[in-house]
Amino acid sequence: MDNPTVLRPATEWELQRLLTEATQTNTTIEVVGAGTKRDIGRPTVASAVMTTTSLTGVRLYEPTELVMAARAGTPLARIESDLAAQGQMLAFEPVDLAPVVGQEAGYASIGGVFAMNISGSRRIAVGAGRDHLLGVTAISGAGTAFRSGGRVMKNVTGLDLARTLSGSWGTLGVLTEVTFKVMPRPEDVATLILLGLDDAIAIEALTTALGSPYEVSGAVHLQKELAGRLWHQGLKDEHSAVTAIRIENFTPSVAYRCERLKQDLKLFGDVHVLGTESSTALWHELRMLSVLQGTTAPLWRISTSPQNGPKVVRAITSFMTCHAWYDWGGGLVWAEVLPTSDAGAADIRRVMASHGGHATLIRADAAVRGSIDVFHPLEPGVARITSRLKTVFDPAGILNRGRMYAAS
Repeated sequence: MDNPTVLRPATEWELQRLLTEATQTNTTIEVVGAGTKRDIGRPTVASAVMTTTSLTGVRLYEPTELVMAARAGTPLARIESDLAAQGQMLAFEPVDLAPVVGQEAGYASIGGVFAMNISGSRRIAVGAGRDHLLGVTAISGAGTAFRSGGRVMKNVTGLDLARTLSGSWGTLGVLTEVTFKVMPRPEDVATLILLGLDDAIAIEALTTALGSPYEVSGAVHLQKELAGRLWHQGLKDEHSAVTAIRIENFTPSVAYRCERLKQDLKLFGDVHVLGTESSTALWHELRMLSVLQGTTAPLWRISTSPQNGPKVVRAITSFMTCHAWYDWGGGLVWAEVLPTSDAGAADIRRVMASHGGHATLIRADAAVRGSIDVFHPLEPGVARITSRLKTVFDPAGILNRGRMYAAS
């Protein structure tokens, strides 16, 4: 529909009423927060758009308990501003996917972050977004209000509905409030840089760093093509692949760990160290996915074992041009490929079947996203469970119909 009705519920009871009516009339609903990621996933079949942007406000913040609760439409920027004022942060540093798909940066909602389970480079040290989610309040597709979890981890018993909803992309229910853990900001940060390594050697270096006792909180490798797009002028001017390892802690500890880790990594080449200001700038732009912006080339997000990362990229490259950025020590690969009728899906699915892992198409034309499996195809057993969950939460199938899978 060219001009779908836009629904902006300002209260939970209003949202509940709207979903109850939608189920009764079989009115399909596209669920969005701020709408910054509407162009990710399959094009949604919907008669109306429901946005949570009127459900805003921090409902609870206890800095000493490291807990915050906020309504789902609260801007992520507001959350992080409040946390920064207390020297705290969202430790899983959610990346901003909006500018990667041509939307404006900085407008994501906290509900959208958890609905899509978005995590950044620090995931290797602190876990994914859903691992920080303590509880949710939500409305199912049938219009039933429910709450799961609480304000401490021990409140989670039985089926963990909070984590079930995290990563469901709005296909099971609409989040109205989320409660989550926060953490203190580290006092200092430094980054060890290795230049010019090929993919396999770079992943070996990252594995060495992650296997050390020095609490690495970021481990990435950018191939030369993508490193050349960095905003960090010093690294961009090197015209070579960049391997970066982040150390965070108290200042004396950061200095000590950097020196020890430099010794462990000297077999891989010269190790350069970026100080606090330069490191902060680099990891901020990586969180913004800077090197993936400014192009419409198809982009895949691939999850595999770290040691298989270079093998997966090499296999994809045998079929098509591919530029890669490895995160999470090699376990996450952002792969940019040339445009084709299926964005390379057939060959990439073949590669994943041989090497193991999952591939999700993040960026492509709507026509391409509507004609292929954007999310990795589910195994039959998992597909049956997913279908049953969908039936329980959204019996009429009105929420984000078709966004994740064609039949859902």
